[in-house]
Amino acid sequence: MRTSAFTPQWLALREEADGRARSERAVEAVRGHGRVVADLGCGTGSLGRWLVPRLPESRRWVLFDRDPELLDLARRSVPAAEVATRTGELSELRPADLEGVTLVAASALLDLFTRAEVAALAAAVTGAGCPALLTLSVAGRVELSPADPRDADIARAFDAHQRRGGRLGPDAANATAEVFRGLGARVEEFASPWRLGPEQAALTEQWLRGWVRAAAEQEPGLPVRDYLDRRLAECAHMRLRVVVHHTDLVVLPGEGTA
Repeated sequence: MRTSAFTPQWLALREEADGRARSERAVEAVRGHGRVVADLGCGTGSLGRWLVPRLPESRRWVLFDRDPELLDLARRSVPAAEVATRTGELSELRPADLEGVTLVAASALLDLFTRAEVAALAAAVTGAGCPALLTLSVAGRVELSPADPRDADIARAFDAHQRRGGRLGPDAANATAEVFRGLGARVEEFASPWRLGPEQAALTEQWLRGWVRAAAEQEPGLPVRDYLDRRLAECAHMRLRVVVHHTDLVVLPGEGTA
């Protein structure tokens, strides 16, 4: 059963905010390496739609996802000259799966991984000897304006929910950087925050509902009903602004990693 985090509707709703948030400086760091791109966990292809125009050298995209329906949507919309698809679990990725790839890319993926899955990903990427652009990992910091006394409680419970099942959640960027550096790669980090204001009210509403719902699942005793009602009212009246912090990582092969 597909969760709401991966429905085409949610992915479409967040696509514009994702594009505004991703670091252009991170793209500059990998420009020239994008002739053959492997897009891991591609979803509907939003990263490809955003990144292909920014990599003039890009010719071939290989889309990886576990969901055949999303892969089909992505295949038809990524504007590369040649697009191929691979269905499977990213936890089983091996260097051979990246043969011929000159850049690995992913968006909003790492926080869903366990440390063991990140280690497998890092081994595959460093084994293939190519750079990686890993965007939009949640950083565990959210700012809401106007502030509310319950914000910190909701944020704490949400972060704990993101770590359930051993997932890295808000620790993903730091953990991933550590793993890659341990394999001899160079890692650069770039801020990539969502900045949601009145113009993004529809996205803000859906993000807010999901944020509070996850917090309540983690801590059923939290008094979230009145909080959510207040925040939704502020959103409806165009008074709520939210910054959701993310981190983009650029991984470059170090000496001996290629």
